[in-house]
This record gives sequence, C-alpha cells and structure tokens, in this order.
Amino acid sequence: MINNIKIEMNANKNNITFARGAIASFLMNCDLTINFLNEIKTIISEAVTNSIVHGYKNDENKKVYLEFILNNDELTMVIEDFGVGIEDIEKAKEPLFTTKLKEERAGLGFTIMEVFSDKMEIYSAPNKGTKIVCYKHLICNECND
Repeated sequence: MINNIKIEMNANKNNITFARGAIASFLMNCDLTINFLNEIKTIISEAVTNSIVHGYKNDENKKVYLEFILNNDELTMVIEDFGVGIEDIEKAKEPLFTTKLKEERAGLGFTIMEVFSDKMEIYSAPNKGTKIVCYKHLICNECND
C-alpha cells in the first residue's frame, strides 16, 4: 500500500515538535518499537531544525516543506526549504562542522540523520535552498493495513 502526506509549515522553531508528531501520527498504524520511532522523529527534527536555523536564519515568515511517503515497509522522508542553501555539502556533513559557532551548535545534524537513515541524499545550491531525502526500511509487522 502506498500512502503519502505533504505538509507546508512556517519556519518557526515551535513547529519542530509538530513535525515530530506528524511523522509519528503518519506511522501510527505500523507496529514500530519506540526506539525505532524515535530514530525517525530525530531525523525529522534535525532536518527541520537545519531548515529553520541555517536555511532561513530563523525567519519565521519562510516555509518548510515536508513529504512522507510510505510504500509498504519503505519510508521516504523529504524535507525542503528555499533558503540560503549549502555551498559545500561534503564539508557540511563533517561531524562538528557548524556555521553557527556563536550559537554553540554541535554540528552533528547531518551525522545524526545519516546514522539513523538507511540512505540519505542532500540536494542544495547557494541561494536556492536545500532538499534532504532520507529513506528508512521499517521493521514492522504490518504497515498501514
């Protein structure tokens, strides 16, 4: 069975919690362990945080776009913004790299997303935004029956 949902939301830090809840609700009919679900929620919160803090520099008038696609037991998560973009994706993926040193950012967002995903793709260009696509094979008894 294929199911998907698209969400457009303001780049407001309060919406990070909403995004985590949205993915949890989307997967409600899957028999997932709490730890597995927490990994998925963490991917979403890291990606949305990156869009808000780095992509839009906390401009709450901008939009973050989410799409969740469930195809049997394969989950695809797409998080997209049209912010400042990333000049050097490989550099940005390095653990502890951050452009926000004064804000005491850990620089682990991409590392965490990559560890919890089966596969992660990043598409970005300066002044055009960033699109993150994470894939995860769900370990569940029945997904969206």
